Amino acid sequence: MPRGSGPKRERQYEHIKESAEERGESKKRAEEIAARTVNKERARSGESRTASKSSTQDPKSSSQRGGERSHKGSQGPTYDQLYAEAQRRNVHGRSSMNKAELKRSLER
Repeated sequence: MPRGSGPKRERQYEHIKESAEERGESKKRAEEIAARTVNKERARSGESRTASKSSTQDPKSSSQRGGERSHKGSQGPTYDQLYAEAQRRNVHGRSSMNKAELKRSLER
């Protein structure tokens, strides 16, 4: 963690690091993700001395951007995400559908 970070940022760093490790990231990569995220949040809130334009002028926070990326990947939303959406929309026959069928039924 960068010097000058308060307890809140320390907790945020640990939480992000643990989440990344649970997703299967290596320890080194998880630490990098956590540090970058916390540093961007510190810059956005004026807690750091220097900040890049992209950190301060980006309309989306890192938590919003990360959440956005988790729903769209190289293969789109996960089966569980599609199933939950189908359940919310009350799609009939969803329990016997595979990922592609769920995706098709939700596009209608």
